Amino acid sequence: MKAFSKKMVSKNSFQIPNKTKMAPYVFILPAFILLIMFNIYPLISSFYISTLDMKISFDTAKFVGLDNFKAILSDARFFNSLKVTILFTVIEVPAQMIIGLIMSAILKENTFWKKVFRSIFFIPVVCSSTAIGIMFQIILHSNIGIVSYWLKLLGFGKVNLLNTPGLTLIIVVLVSVWRSFGISTVILVSAMQNVPVSYYEASELDGAGKIRQFFSITLPNIMPSFWFLLMTRVIGSLQVFDLIFMLTDGGPNHTTETLVTYVYERAFDMGNRMGYATAMSEFLFLIIMIITIIQYIIMVKTEN
Repeated sequence: MKAFSKKMVSKNSFQIPNKTKMAPYVFILPAFILLIMFNIYPLISSFYISTLDMKISFDTAKFVGLDNFKAILSDARFFNSLKVTILFTVIEVPAQMIIGLIMSAILKENTFWKKVFRSIFFIPVVCSSTAIGIMFQIILHSNIGIVSYWLKLLGFGKVNLLNTPGLTLIIVVLVSVWRSFGISTVILVSAMQNVPVSYYEASELDGAGKIRQFFSITLPNIMPSFWFLLMTRVIGSLQVFDLIFMLTDGGPNHTTETLVTYVYERAFDMGNRMGYATAMSEFLFLIIMIITIIQYIIMVKTEN
């Protein structure tokens, strides 16, 4: 009798009611529905829209196949915007990553003032890019901007920082770095704080200094966070729009016009060509996907 009761208890104790099994799926269902509605469905629809000659009103949609993609290959302005996008990313991402790495090494201890500075550096990250763009448009204005006033006092004369080819893109990069390096700092500080203290204590016994500890202990241990940050920053920089749109609107002479800025102009301003703009977006999607896959492969090989 005891053996029979034990067998029944052991059998029933591991049986989970069907309602309990379904509970996780019920909880993730709303998020899954939102993912389909706002990510997967628009992505699939964009491939179809890119084969149409249509306006934003959707009233004159005409199937043109791959004509939009063929037109892109002969669009000099598209390749100029692609060059500006890549140049912006190549300059902006390393700059904010290096600054974030240096600042995180300085501010990794949890003292009161270092916490304050980490909070201050993170404030621009949570601010609207539109507000930051308007603020710097006023600060850098050639007539009323305080930076232009300082340059005059230093004897540089009247310098139009937001309307000088060759200089304006650098200004935009500096503003973007100022806005974004706080997120790099906070993430890398968190990664550095998770490095075991015993590693540093053992290295001190071997006579290693702070610089040697940084390159031999800190940097190798924060590489997973560093790679994650690098991938997300590259993706974000390739899609930059709002800051440039507010600061320069792609000028002067399209020298700061990124691919997303050009896509916006084609879709809503220049001829209202939604199908052509979507085809350019597909090119950007392909570029981002290839770069992300390459970065992921390098990350896996580096970690192994």
